[in-house]
Amino acid sequence: MRLFILFLFLLSTTLLVAQISILGKITSEGEPVEFASIYLKGTRLGTTSSINGAYQIDSVPEGTYTILVSALGYEITKKDITVSDKAHTTLYFELIKKESTLDEVVVSGTMKEVSKLSSPVPVEVFSPKFFKANPTPSIYEAMQNVNGVRPQVNCNVCNTGDIHINGLEGPYTMILIDGMPIVSGLSTVYGLNGIPQSLIERVEVVKGPASTLYGSEAVGGLINIITKQPNNAPLFSVDIFGTTWGELNTDLSSKFNIGKNTQSLLGINYFNYSNPIDNNEDNFTDVTLQDRISVFNKWNFNRESGKIFSLAGRYVYEDRWGGEMQWSPEFRGGDSVYGESIYTSRWELLGTYELPIREKVRFSFSANGHNQNSVYGNTVYLADQRIAFGQLIYDKSINDRHSLLLGTAMRYIYYDDNTPATASNDSIEQRNLPSKTYLPGVFIQDEININDNNKLLLGMRYDYNSIHGNIFTPRLNYKWNSANKENVLRLSIGNGYRVANIFTEDHAALTGSREVIFISELKPETSWNTNVNFVKKVYADKGLYINIDATAFYTYFDNKIFADYDTDPNKIIYDNLDGHAISNGISTNLDFTFPNGLKTLIGGTVMDVYSINNGIRERQPFTEQFTGVWNISYTLRKVALTINYTGNLYGPMRLPLISNLDPRSDFSPWWSIQNIQFTKKIKKEVEVYIGIKNLLNWTPNKGNPFIIARSHDPFDKNVVFDPNGQAVANAANPYGLTFDPSYVYGPNQGIRAFLGFRYNFK
Repeated sequence: MRLFILFLFLLSTTLLVAQISILGKITSEGEPVEFASIYLKGTRLGTTSSINGAYQIDSVPEGTYTILVSALGYEITKKDITVSDKAHTTLYFELIKKESTLDEVVVSGTMKEVSKLSSPVPVEVFSPKFFKANPTPSIYEAMQNVNGVRPQVNCNVCNTGDIHINGLEGPYTMILIDGMPIVSGLSTVYGLNGIPQSLIERVEVVKGPASTLYGSEAVGGLINIITKQPNNAPLFSVDIFGTTWGELNTDLSSKFNIGKNTQSLLGINYFNYSNPIDNNEDNFTDVTLQDRISVFNKWNFNRESGKIFSLAGRYVYEDRWGGEMQWSPEFRGGDSVYGESIYTSRWELLGTYELPIREKVRFSFSANGHNQNSVYGNTVYLADQRIAFGQLIYDKSINDRHSLLLGTAMRYIYYDDNTPATASNDSIEQRNLPSKTYLPGVFIQDEININDNNKLLLGMRYDYNSIHGNIFTPRLNYKWNSANKENVLRLSIGNGYRVANIFTEDHAALTGSREVIFISELKPETSWNTNVNFVKKVYADKGLYINIDATAFYTYFDNKIFADYDTDPNKIIYDNLDGHAISNGISTNLDFTFPNGLKTLIGGTVMDVYSINNGIRERQPFTEQFTGVWNISYTLRKVALTINYTGNLYGPMRLPLISNLDPRSDFSPWWSIQNIQFTKKIKKEVEVYIGIKNLLNWTPNKGNPFIIARSHDPFDKNVVFDPNGQAVANAANPYGLTFDPSYVYGPNQGIRAFLGFRYNFK
């Protein structure tokens, strides 16, 4: 009996020694994750993490296990581990937020909420955290670190710009706010400025035509700015930063309730830059001076039915000028001191209302007015644009396989200015004839769920343009995913169209001294696009997460509108191509997340954008053949310090010259803008950040004798012209040039430091 008791004692002691503990910490981007579930697959052993992310699983027998970690809002993470005879095993987990994975909700591809994984249309999503790695005063500038998307400066003096997607100019990109086509036409140049970034929930980017759902202008792609819902926003937040150049940007937001059923979100953005700088010594401001305020207010109304009812409005006012350093407002519009002065006043209203019926039917609407009072030297441009838009959508699931989306839309566009664009053709009586366009349309989309691994989307749209007539745009999208959903393949084919107004889109037509010529009445552009997208998620050893996103794209244009800068150096000649244009290339994003807090996002796009006109192939000006971006982030957890190193790299692009003697290079060099930032979290609600922008101090004048042609004679008072109107080369003008600021391809702002402060009170 004593021997038997001794045997049981020895056996129990052996078992106790063999059973050990697994412990560690659960974090995400350097922050602890509380209440995460940790358990050993195939066993009943598990626990939850504490408020500081720590966990411990006791009494684990020796063996090999798979540990699964899950938490609300994060990807499920797993690791294989072999438990030996150690006293304990330490294991750390770095969770990936769903906002940076395939499982987040997107709306831009199909006009209804679906997970990014399920969407047959490839949609890229960027959270506010992505943009905070390189703080900017506007969404326009913030897009510079998105692969395949480039903010293009169009004027050396007024610094207006647009956004290129895969090499296509800004007018081919539709800008949406909460799915509404708020920023378009005249406002594309300015409408991206002044959107309070404190109110942005995410930004969705679709590359390739989206005209089937969104109509004209969504030819090259779309950018949808999704604002926060009041119930998800902080009670109060502030983000302020300034630079050593004297720039000051302030973002404020606050939410409040009126009764039990009404929530409101208010955001204010103010940006000021009032410090003229001329580092390249051409007597012109290197950067346009700006004074801008934007107010955004969003309202959500709770209904007993649970149906959606929301309203939002925005007002933007901006005063910007650039020009000769001695310019002041009394010179506005004159010909003694050159300046480009732009007063912009803009209002927007948008809303969504779900009908109080059993079926899922919603009415979305928007309206905006844009008034612009501008002078470019002694050229005055006065414009007024008003747009009203309404859309009724019926979302109906027929069965488990078919999900229909039917819609009808109407857009009304009123546009008036003081240019030939709205002048009568009556040679006797010159009258102003504002442009009024009616654009009704209907569309249908069927999302077919073939099985768990295959999905097909078929869509078509018919629009009637009151000026150009019938327009039909179909599309097809196919998606395949592997059983474990770690591999996704998408194929897209679609048609797009665009109706252009040059003066609302191309400010080179206004600035400088070139005459604008139209060969004929411009016809609507059409395009066919196909792209193949492949996404792969990899969960490597030791907690490394890799996301690979690669796309090959091809777009064919008919009737493409092009601006000819080359035939006559004193003119910009607009016409439809007598031929076709092509945009094609390959884009790849690589996203690495390491368990030690290091995150790396690297992207690159190789493309070829050209036209065939009268049998002659010509590369599109202001378009690079390679663009690369990176965002490298590392968090020192012990001191709560995050380091962000961001940048972009652009290949050469063709640039317009004034004459055969013009000494400037006809191609830009390789160039790069690089930034570094240090963010210190003082408390959970408070951050202080400091950094340097444009570390390499790159500006486009490097390697060129000048950027602005004849900046000393902006009104061409000392230029001698021959009988054909061409500048004559002489001792005073050895290159035969006229004043022209259109030689621009990048920002003319050098190195600068910045300091900022963020506070979020929830």
